[in-house]
Amino acid sequence: MKCSAKIWASLAVAFLTLGMTAQAAELAILSNGFTIRHERREVLAQVTRLYLGADKNSFIDVATSQIVGFEKDNTPAQPTAAASQDFMAAVRAASDKHRIDSDFISSVIHAESSFNPRAVSPKGAQGLMQLMPGTASKLGVANPFDPVANVDGGTRYLRELLDFYHDDMAKALAAYNAGPRRVTQYRGVPPYRETHAYVGRIIREYNRKKLAEKRARTGAASTLAVNGSTTAGH
Repeated sequence: MKCSAKIWASLAVAFLTLGMTAQAAELAILSNGFTIRHERREVLAQVTRLYLGADKNSFIDVATSQIVGFEKDNTPAQPTAAASQDFMAAVRAASDKHRIDSDFISSVIHAESSFNPRAVSPKGAQGLMQLMPGTASKLGVANPFDPVANVDGGTRYLRELLDFYHDDMAKALAAYNAGPRRVTQYRGVPPYRETHAYVGRIIREYNRKKLAEKRARTGAASTLAVNGSTTAGH
């Protein structure tokens, strides 16, 4: 599983020192209540890099200030065929199947679980897209900690919400976070600070990704145009 998500903040926790590493499997305890299992860690200035496995390219960068502590992971590993698949492959598959932009799915996963497939919220939501047990059951997700099944189920639910709200992204996200009943009750995004922050965070991140892609395409097109002119000149 390979993730390149980066979560930035300004201050480091005092008990973490530059270059410190851990060699045993641990759980990083985040200030939002989530945990991230990792094999080792490394502090790089204001960011702590959590290595998810033996592959040095499989890591998540988390703002050091968002980590409140570490503890040993005593949970026995339960490998599945799906767990060995590439993370982005699961997102792309769900994107193609349910007709939702993969960048949008990734932005939701970032906000929901910080890309931790074993995340459990204080309210009991589970996995990458934080499915509640009842919702997971309705979606046919037998194991919410199976990354592929979780992403597919969560994306299918997002598709249902987008269809219901006529592709109104803000309403769909608000319903995903606070429930469709609250969106109906308030005729839009409910007046909850958490929900407003959640919706705004995902839309901003998604828009940044789309803008970066547009700039990359524009830059590539400019390069091609220049190279084409140079070749023609010869």
